[in-house]
Amino acid sequence: MIHNISYRTFVYGTENEEKVREAIKTLFPLSSPHCEITEGYYKNPVLILYDKIDKKRDIKDFIKKLDQIELSDKKKILNQLENKMDDKGNLFLRFDKQKAYLGDLKIVEHGDSIHLKVKMAAYPAKKEVALKLARKLWCD
Repeated sequence: MIHNISYRTFVYGTENEEKVREAIKTLFPLSSPHCEITEGYYKNPVLILYDKIDKKRDIKDFIKKLDQIELSDKKKILNQLENKMDDKGNLFLRFDKQKAYLGDLKIVEHGDSIHLKVKMAAYPAKKEVALKLARKLWCD
């Protein structure tokens, strides 16, 4: 159903890096994110944490975690599925960093979040095929 999941999130100077890492662990407990340092708009250092999840066990664990998402969020995703997926079958989601740190999975639209790119295992890799798989993922 899912081929792989890539994520990234930003750690700003006002944030605690360890807390952001804990937030990531809520979604991907076995992930060890890579780090990249970049510069913010005001020349402040910004840390980017990112990784790619492609082990079947980790992906299955992520799918189980989707059951924890509130029904209203699941419905919102289903209604916006076409807008959240590109033509290659990548589903783009954002999870609230603060809520994830507290162990809660909350889908959000704002940028200060954990950004996911979920590559659906659609063959052929077309949006229509991937949409069918994604609907099953959010309906089960």
